This record gives sequence, structure tokens and C-alpha cells, in this order.
Amino acid sequence: MQMEVRADPAEVGRARKWARSRLAGSGIGVDEPLAETLILLISELVTNAVVHTGCPAVLRMLFPDAGPAEARSGTVRVEVADISSRPPRRRRAEGDDTGGRGLELVDGLADRWGWQAEGNGKRIWCEVDRRAASWVGAFESPRAVTNRA
Repeated sequence: MQMEVRADPAEVGRARKWARSRLAGSGIGVDEPLAETLILLISELVTNAVVHTGCPAVLRMLFPDAGPAEARSGTVRVEVADISSRPPRRRRAEGDDTGGRGLELVDGLADRWGWQAEGNGKRIWCEVDRRAASWVGAFESPRAVTNRA
């Protein structure tokens, strides 16, 4: 599943809407913590692509090749490819900075992430494992997981 993203920051909202519709069709409920985390990851990666490169991009979501039961225990992969050869750069935001936290969020929420050169551009990706019993959603505190039976 993929979506073409124009080089316009307004596209981030369209990407989130597109992703929500794909999540519902994959057996991941849009109100699940995993869905909220994936939407946040997509938002950060698409924002980085359109704001920092000024280029169009392609957003892809990859789900386990199986039915809904297997989708609930597999790995979900998000990829954003653009035509800029400039590698992603991690920044450290300070205090009231309004930017510079994107890759920090990706690093904190995804189980794995990285990037690779691809033709004249690059692909940045992240993965979230549904199998991990200790998985914590973006909007759950670690304490909530600890207290579950």
C-alpha cells in the first residue's frame, strides 16, 4: 500500500487520514495504541520528507502477509521515499524549539529504524513489532503496561 505525497506540509494530514483507513483494513483498530503510534511515526517521517527536502515523497505501509490474527502478531513497517540525496540528520531540540524532535520520536517509538540511499534519493523506514509483550504505545505510560495482568 502506498500513497504519493506532494511537497506540501498540508500533505501530512492527508497522509495520516490515508494511514488510518489502511490500519482499519489491516486488523489494527484505529483506537489501539499501536495505531496511534504508527500515525505519529508516519506524521514525523512525512513531515521530515516534505519540509526538509522540499521534494515529493512516497509513503508505504507494509503489514504481515496473513489474515487479521497474524497481523495482530507481526511487524508493521512504514517507509517514506523521496528524491533528495541528503541523508536524514538527527537534531537535538532545546527547550522551546518548535522543531528538531522528529527522529528522536522515531527512535523512541519504533523498534527499529534506518535509512538507505536509493537511486538519486533515499528511503527512511521504521518498524514496530506487535509480538513484543512489553510493547508500549505512544500514548500509554510504561506503568500502564507494568500494571496489566
